[in-house]
Amino acid sequence: MKYHIWTEGCQMNVADSQRVGSALEHLGYAHTEEIETADIIVMNTCVVRQSAEDKAYGRLSSLKPLKKKNPNLVINLMGCLVGVRGHEKLKARFPYVDVFSPPSDPGPLVSFLTQGEVRSLEDAETTRRFLAMDDELILPVAERGKLVSAHVPIVYGCSHACTFCIIPYKRGVERSRPVGDIISEVRSLATQGVVEVTLLGQIVDRYGKDISDGPNLAKLLELVSQVEGIERVRFLTSHPNYFGNELIDTIARLPKVMPHIELPIQAGDDGVLDNMHRGYTQQDYRDIVAKIRAQIPGCSIATDIIVGFPGETDEQFMQTYKVLADLKLDVAHLARYSLREGTVATRRMQDDVSDEEKMRRFRLLEDLQEGIVGEINSHYQGQTVQVLFEDKIKNRWRGRTTTNKLVFVESDENLKGRILPVQITWTGPWSMQANLPVLHPLI
Repeated sequence: MKYHIWTEGCQMNVADSQRVGSALEHLGYAHTEEIETADIIVMNTCVVRQSAEDKAYGRLSSLKPLKKKNPNLVINLMGCLVGVRGHEKLKARFPYVDVFSPPSDPGPLVSFLTQGEVRSLEDAETTRRFLAMDDELILPVAERGKLVSAHVPIVYGCSHACTFCIIPYKRGVERSRPVGDIISEVRSLATQGVVEVTLLGQIVDRYGKDISDGPNLAKLLELVSQVEGIERVRFLTSHPNYFGNELIDTIARLPKVMPHIELPIQAGDDGVLDNMHRGYTQQDYRDIVAKIRAQIPGCSIATDIIVGFPGETDEQFMQTYKVLADLKLDVAHLARYSLREGTVATRRMQDDVSDEEKMRRFRLLEDLQEGIVGEINSHYQGQTVQVLFEDKIKNRWRGRTTTNKLVFVESDENLKGRILPVQITWTGPWSMQANLPVLHPLI
């Protein structure tokens, strides 16, 4: 019996799919890349943008002939397309789907396959049994010993509710995972060759705020850093409202916590930020960046920006342009605003910025950021930096610096999973090239 998983979307979905694979292998199924040979097909979906939702619908429709050909085929629709608020409309539209699973919950599929033996994955015993909280099955067989870096969810859902965001409606309220489960998972990943973990949450800084006697993110970072075999720790995504002094001090103090921070601003105009319900001003954001740079010299900072939010004037957009030009951040993930059914912005605001204008603004920021990051990376020329090598593409090894810069090195040696000093020989806006002078022992 074989299973196939199709995953679309964020790092959280990637981690969710790994847990589904682990649960299925615990039940005796084997992974296959050939969808036509699968007895179970899991579609793990994303709806953060309309294009992702359309892609999911298209892929789902393509499964209908397979189900017709093989009525015993089990099709499981999972993720944000299903959400946490019911799926009756989806069930009526796609009657050939057997199981509907909310985000991060393999429970409905496991229950279906075990004919109700397992009804819930909420209790710790069942979680350990079917979500593979042990050394053998944290990762599916196909990924064991192959992943150098892995994602570990620590907060599910979100309770902040920005007006443009559909995630709280699809993933539910904020829920922090027990610290014991997180540390057990990290230890298990380490035994399977993982040397870098990234802790995940929609607002990762809010970890532990819903648990009265549990640690916060700063304390969790300390605990994860103590796990033997883990050499690098990252986390994302942060929010300016909750990124406090204790967290900054912890990053500066712990050598295993990488100096790279994902801190979305979304817009550089206070009026737009207020309409987004972000809860801070552009000056607040500037102050946080200044504090990070003062306490963590050389830290790289990534941000998210949405252009064309309802009501955004050209003058307001230029405020965003100015903030990006002034701060010179290392990464800017850019997006054009799009309607998402169910969000406050869609219900209460008019999408009054044309598609052409959204694209114009997008291109302006794109060109600006390309110049900024090209200049930042040029300072790496000739420097020696530590790189964790992840995999080999053709004849070049790919790895990342502590600041999450992409580096390529040519070598016939096996560099996978090794942290080595390299000398940067070429820099561009999106990657760098380096030489490996001498092969060093495994660090």
